[in-house]
Amino acid sequence: MLLIPVLFVAGAAGSQVLPIPPRAVGAPVGSAVADALDTLSQSGREERLYQEIHSGNIPQFLRTFVPITSRATIEGNEHVVVWHVLPDYLAVGSDDDYFLMPMTPSLAQLLADTLGCTLPTRQMVDAIYTHATLKLSPKPIPPSPAMTTVAVFWQHNDSIRIQRKTMLAQHPLGVLVAGHKKDVIISNAIVSGLKPSVPKPVVIYGWHRPDGIPIQPLYNGHGEKYADYSHGIRLVKKMMVLDGQPVSAESILADEELCILLSDEGVILRPRYESALGGTR
Repeated sequence: MLLIPVLFVAGAAGSQVLPIPPRAVGAPVGSAVADALDTLSQSGREERLYQEIHSGNIPQFLRTFVPITSRATIEGNEHVVVWHVLPDYLAVGSDDDYFLMPMTPSLAQLLADTLGCTLPTRQMVDAIYTHATLKLSPKPIPPSPAMTTVAVFWQHNDSIRIQRKTMLAQHPLGVLVAGHKKDVIISNAIVSGLKPSVPKPVVIYGWHRPDGIPIQPLYNGHGEKYADYSHGIRLVKKMMVLDGQPVSAESILADEELCILLSDEGVILRPRYESALGGTR
């Protein structure tokens, strides 16, 4: 079989909207949510995040998906898949005051499942960065035990806010933006190549520098309860359009030929984490 490298170009498919309620009048802004989360345990923090997101407390700009088209030529035939991704990492709050909140992969998977979404693969993260209208430079914070605390989460969020604010006139909220977080991804590394001390990992990748090279190579050395300030959750619509027909991301990733549209790891048979409500690995 002759495989032509996958080429990603901006898609022309219609936009889609995240299926959550409108943001309620008086819903807490991002800074208020951060203050509340700071006093909670990790489990309490994630329960609060789930409630905030499912009640509709996310920014207006983060509700409409952006289309991307992936193409691959397999045995002389071109295949095209259109998929939709949120323009930024999942956040709580308002357009004026939002919090790009890191979370465990189990909560990320639960949110993806209940919102009809999936997490991206490594190849999809690269495609998102390539086609981002706005590419932000990474803003690392020196490593320390505090990097998993809400205080440092907010410190990093604030550095992104300042960076983003200077570019709003040219790149308004809602355009595809990348480069400011590592992605929690789906990967064969969720279940293979495991370290004995980390039987259930979170797999991270990305945080691209301006030259397009990611700071973080694919890594599965942290456990499933780990989340630090650099992690972001990017939701992708689970249903895609393959050669004009609706198909799930899982079906594409399980196909020995078509998987190259979305994956540079080959087939990914278990493209998910165990969710906060259970599930399979």
